[in-house]
Amino acid sequence: MNFPANLRYTKDHEWISLEGNTATIGITEFAQSELGDIVYVDINTIGKALNAEEVFGTVEAVKTVSDLFLPVAGTVLEVNPALEKAPELVNNDPYGDGWMVKVEVSNPADVDGLLTSEAYTSLVG
Repeated sequence: MNFPANLRYTKDHEWISLEGNTATIGITEFAQSELGDIVYVDINTIGKALNAEEVFGTVEAVKTVSDLFLPVAGTVLEVNPALEKAPELVNNDPYGDGWMVKVEVSNPADVDGLLTSEAYTSLVG
């Protein structure tokens, strides 16, 4: 499995990429493979300020629905508009076109406390 070294990860299988104070967040290749075929992504938290580990939406696969947890505190700025018509992007390209939200991060230093690629690989091992 692929866990890019330039990203940080959570024990709940989200990834985060930080540019300035703006983070792009999605679920990992491991998470999407465990869920199976994703049929719907439901995120209705645009404009909301959330704490780290709060639910920012859900992802629905053929057999299950799973909560999505924010890796760090921040305000949800944008939801990936492509997921509305093509939720399978999360399966096909979880670190690229399958991103889920962009968030203005309250404290960018919090990202440093998340798992590295190596630590996440050990977790899902």
